[in-house]
Amino acid sequence: MSAQYLGPLPDHGRFGYSAITRRPDYAWPGGARLAVYIGFNLEHFAFGEGLGAGIGPVSPAPDVLNHSWREYGNRVGAWRCLELFDQLGLPTAAIVNTALYDHCPELVAACVDRGDELVGHGHTNAERQGALDEASERELLALCRERMAAHSGQVPRGWLSPWISESRVTPDLLAETGYAYTLNWCHDDQPQRMRTRSGRGLWAVPYPQELNDIPMIVGRQMDGKDFAQMVIDQCDEMLVQARSQPLVMGIALHPYLVGQPYRLRHLRRALEHVAAARGRGEVWCTTPGAVCSHMEALAAERPAEFA
Repeated sequence: MSAQYLGPLPDHGRFGYSAITRRPDYAWPGGARLAVYIGFNLEHFAFGEGLGAGIGPVSPAPDVLNHSWREYGNRVGAWRCLELFDQLGLPTAAIVNTALYDHCPELVAACVDRGDELVGHGHTNAERQGALDEASERELLALCRERMAAHSGQVPRGWLSPWISESRVTPDLLAETGYAYTLNWCHDDQPQRMRTRSGRGLWAVPYPQELNDIPMIVGRQMDGKDFAQMVIDQCDEMLVQARSQPLVMGIALHPYLVGQPYRLRHLRRALEHVAAARGRGEVWCTTPGAVCSHMEALAAERPAEFA
């Protein structure tokens, strides 16, 4: 085969390549260079059908072992985590399946009472959003928004697809149904503006797949103390890197994992480390919605730099 130019690979067209070392400089509120948020995933799963993480081999339906293990998060783990967040004065983004309004509405209400941000996360994590046709996906996005507004008095500005499952038009539909940002993309350490077919703005706020308890603890079978050390190491290294560029550090948590007492013990140590950095003025402990709002304000003030 003779050498020849094969052409560019297929591209999503949502944003171009941009090296993080060659971008506009800015700071987060209070002059901090590192924004840290907790993505607290509150999920509900159908009994006897659909998808779900597992602590053991999947059994024929009904898979009582894996279903009940996940349900521990809603009954016990989430409440222990909320106690810890309260003790440290940490805000969270509660990433919510709307099926929780049928199953355990008091859990969502507890997050609202804390002043947490609510982020749309589909109706249930037993299903993949990307398998829907366009009309059904649009309906899902709209219905989740409406239900969260009706039950919690808060219209979600952000979205995380169940299982990070997108169709080709998910960003377009998010913008068209009123969402301001997505957490689906893990390609960067800064928020990036995405192109949509309507021209309406949509920000991609960094959401971690490394600093995330499911791929680390379930996928790589990492111990809780090692995951906690990851959080500490990530914070310390990003503080060094943030001297050159403002950065976002997300921590993705699922209460059926980190709400287990022996893991919560280590998560406590990690979040105390983050809170100490906040106390020194080095970290802005925030929510992804606040990050998005800050970027929207910067883009309005400096449109040529954040086009």
